[in-house]
Amino acid sequence: MITSVTFVDLAAERVGGIAMAANDEFFAPKENLLKAGRGIFVEDEYTERGKWMDGWETRRRREPGHDWCLIKLGIPGVILAVSVDTNHFRGNHPETCSLEACHASGDADAAALDALQSWSEVLPVSPLEGHAENRFGVISTERATHVRLHIYPDGGVARLRVWGEARPDWSALMASGEAVDLLAVGHGGRPVACSDQFFGEPSNLILPGRSASMKDGWETRRRRGPGHDWAVLALGRRGVVDRVVVDTGHFKGNYPESCSVEGCDLPGATDEEVATLGNWFEVVPSTALAADREQTFAVPGIARPLTHVRLNIFPDGGVSRFRVYGQPAAEEQ
Repeated sequence: MITSVTFVDLAAERVGGIAMAANDEFFAPKENLLKAGRGIFVEDEYTERGKWMDGWETRRRREPGHDWCLIKLGIPGVILAVSVDTNHFRGNHPETCSLEACHASGDADAAALDALQSWSEVLPVSPLEGHAENRFGVISTERATHVRLHIYPDGGVARLRVWGEARPDWSALMASGEAVDLLAVGHGGRPVACSDQFFGEPSNLILPGRSASMKDGWETRRRRGPGHDWAVLALGRRGVVDRVVVDTGHFKGNYPESCSVEGCDLPGATDEEVATLGNWFEVVPSTALAADREQTFAVPGIARPLTHVRLNIFPDGGVSRFRVYGQPAAEEQ
């Protein structure tokens, strides 16, 4: 199947997004905006300030103005869509919202960011519905490192998703001369297609760090017929690979018996062409895997550049992380 994942949530907590500042968070903290999921509702849960809510919620405004939250993106990139989710906020959601973006240094604090003149509006003031995932397309070509969500005049938002494409600073990444994970989500890697994703999506394979649990990986259903499962992923940048890491963290009675890795070099090909044409060659031969373990496989003697990799697992099961280390191809350095 061709996966539905095209963009990545650049602001997600799990990829390093940080809610840096907000003018008000009386009822619920700003950090909730970037958490996974859509937020939950606990009917009888209250705090000393009022109803407990799984989102960011400001007090009722009694003077002119509006509320805002400043966010550092975990992955700098080009913003292409925004989701402002008011899940479980019904009579207390904002009437409208807007979003600004800017490009700044990674160590800029809230005061420095506030003083910047380079903020640009990527989402104009737009209406919000309560208890709904409000989705908006964005037309933007600039690389962003920070965003500022404005809500009018006040209220609660459960989650903010800033969908886009990663734009890493490759010159900085390559300055050390060390191998880079060409497949990392922060470096532009993404899933293209897979045979099955019943229990977990292949997009989890390229997240930062090791997995938190079994749900934080790619896991297929139990195979009852012949064949094996696989996932095709696009590298963030065409390059020559020297080692791969297959991590079965948290998968114990359901890890694959073995795996292999293939590669292809199809610059400019569409996802459909990559999934169907292939032109695959062996990168790592079929090798036994162990449960709940990070396993590294050297890739000696392959100087051919790759644009895509295919992780084959035999016959099925779960893998938490997949790393593909190497150097960008010479023509792209």
